[in-house]
Amino acid sequence: MSARSVALDVIIEVAERDAYANLLLPKRVAAASLSSADAALATELTYGTLRWQGQYDSVIRQLSSRDVSNLDSDVAAALRLGMHQLARTRIADHAAVHETVDLLGRNARGKRGFVNALLRKCVDGGYAAVLNTILAEAEGDEAIALEHAHPSWIIRAFRRALAAEAHEDELLRLLEANNTAAAVQLVALPGLATASELGGSTTVSPIGTSLDRGDPAAHPLVKTGRARVQDAGSQLAALALVEAQRVQRGERWLDMCAGPGGKAALLAASAEVHGVELIANEVQPHRAKLVQRATERFGTRVVTGDGRRFAEEPEAFDRVIVDAPCTGLGALRRRPESRWRKRASDIATLSALQEELLAAAVKTTKSGGIVAYVTCSPHLAETQQIVQRAVRSGEVEAIETGPIMERIAPGIAECSRGTAAQLWPHRHGTDAMFVQLLRKL
Repeated sequence: MSARSVALDVIIEVAERDAYANLLLPKRVAAASLSSADAALATELTYGTLRWQGQYDSVIRQLSSRDVSNLDSDVAAALRLGMHQLARTRIADHAAVHETVDLLGRNARGKRGFVNALLRKCVDGGYAAVLNTILAEAEGDEAIALEHAHPSWIIRAFRRALAAEAHEDELLRLLEANNTAAAVQLVALPGLATASELGGSTTVSPIGTSLDRGDPAAHPLVKTGRARVQDAGSQLAALALVEAQRVQRGERWLDMCAGPGGKAALLAASAEVHGVELIANEVQPHRAKLVQRATERFGTRVVTGDGRRFAEEPEAFDRVIVDAPCTGLGALRRRPESRWRKRASDIATLSALQEELLAAAVKTTKSGGIVAYVTCSPHLAETQQIVQRAVRSGEVEAIETGPIMERIAPGIAECSRGTAAQLWPHRHGTDAMFVQLLRKL
């Protein structure tokens, strides 16, 4: 398989089966035995096409007068892939059109003809000119959504979240950061390695670095299990729980929503250093297996079940982290397809679950113990509003988390949102992680 065929295959799987590109693409690249150069091309074509999909769909609709949702999935995927090559790569126009059409196979003459005609129409009119025609008719958030390839409801959610920090003027910088491929970041597991051993560039995390080049799986510390791939924001979220107050030997910690195991591995390493017991819980069995693999060298006990059941084990843990299921709006630069997959209507169901998980975490935490409420989303309904309701219950008090984050990561840019810490891609070079530390009363 070529780089383009791998990219097309993944794009179709994402559209038809809700596959996750970050999980599927490495498997398809390996199966195709692509060279490093072709693997890089397949990655750029896949993620780039998924990232800008909404904009490409608007251009396709303008040129064909047909909505992409009414096209066969292979035709839609080929058109999006072709548009990406025409709009945002150095690939020659004729090569982009010819190679994309060829992906549809010799037996799909009608489809090949349609894709060929539409892509050539785009070449003749000029992608930028066609886009500008559409933009001229759009206004407000709809224009921003089209130009920066984010659904308008996400634009509004980001604006409100930034406005809560008096930084609404950073909206366009955030959107640009979401549309820039994120570097691979590594974490040195405490007690096993240090950031200086990782190489690469510094990040906001004191135990992490950014990999400048190469396959992270080939890194010697990753191969030996002394380091892992993990976003720096996720590292800081786990470290905040550890650094909230002095650790006493013999404490019991709980990672309530541990899958796929990144924070659990970091907490497990920290627990071993401090002589602490960690329980890692995950509701989905296949993700629990990932947690098991991530923590097996530390002997962490991994259990499977709904995290809300811990409400039936009062005062059982000294520290609990609730990395709650969320929209994932904070990781759009790493999971570009999720911006088109999520809906504003998802928020109500998720926020109800988040509130219940946090309430269970509070119940199972000892008096004076620490709860870390974490989401990979800056949406106010998933973050600030959940915390405010927990505090109003009278069972917990909010801990000023920004200063703790600043102590962990000296020199970090402003990250406080009220009593919480909110990290941002454009400001901190991390996913948009929200972290609120709470003390059980």
